[in-house]
Amino acid sequence: MVQSDSAAVTAAGYKILSKEILSDVTKLMVVEVPQVAAKAKAGQFVIVRIDEKGERIPLTIADYDRKAGTITIIFQEVGKSTIQMGKLNPGDRLSTFAGPLGHPTEIKNYGTIVCVGGGVGIAPIYPITRSLKEAGNRVISIIGARTKDLLFWEDKMRAVSDELIICTDDGSYGRKCLVTDPLKEMLESKSENIAHIWAIGPAIMMKFVAATTKPFNAPTTVSLNTIMIDGTGMCGGCRVPLADGAQFVCVDGPEFDGHKVDWSSLMSRLSFYKEEEKVAVDQYKHKCNLDIALEKEGK
Repeated sequence: MVQSDSAAVTAAGYKILSKEILSDVTKLMVVEVPQVAAKAKAGQFVIVRIDEKGERIPLTIADYDRKAGTITIIFQEVGKSTIQMGKLNPGDRLSTFAGPLGHPTEIKNYGTIVCVGGGVGIAPIYPITRSLKEAGNRVISIIGARTKDLLFWEDKMRAVSDELIICTDDGSYGRKCLVTDPLKEMLESKSENIAHIWAIGPAIMMKFVAATTKPFNAPTTVSLNTIMIDGTGMCGGCRVPLADGAQFVCVDGPEFDGHKVDWSSLMSRLSFYKEEEKVAVDQYKHKCNLDIALEKEGK
């Protein structure tokens, strides 16, 4: 009998307590990892591995519960490792779960702030929004996705926001616009004295948020999810050029001044291994199809 990904996870490691399918490609997992939950703060990230031979996957913390000793992670199935991880179920275990890593968000009372979450970036913007709200800020949140099916956590974001604006590229829910549109409207109208903006999402989204806010000199913080291996600053894979010199996302970030990021360089570095990633996905899917065929034959 061919062993499935789920069955291959041994009793060692960190137990997945629950799993939720947020969309066809987006999965949520609550993992029992009390050592990380005890110290986790908004804005930090973790690095997980499925098994001993697995790729190290950096994921910004979506939520944490110190009392229950759990960390919530949300990820999209875009590469071989995340597709494989998406097949795991409650009761399975992740081989390693390192964290919390990176600097937490600087939480204080700024006044009126805007939190922008795009796509899967809604997950990491949530604990930041919650913490900023708890610090006494007036919070305006903007969340968006290509289509309604890719949106999630609307209720959770609404609960920690004074105002929530929802956008979809195709107009299937909320406003038919990009997240930058309502943001620009607020800045232009000066109806709100916006003290600070946080944006998390695809690199292209964060680039355009920074471009939107720069003419208004509105402080803008972005959280970068670059290619990363060890998470300790030794490999240099997460190097990001900034206006005042290069830094490493894993130890100097993951949050940076969006107006200082060299977005062209960052996006170029993110595409370095696209061909290799495609090959890995194709080979993995071929292997999975072969396993299914062998199982049907009883081998």
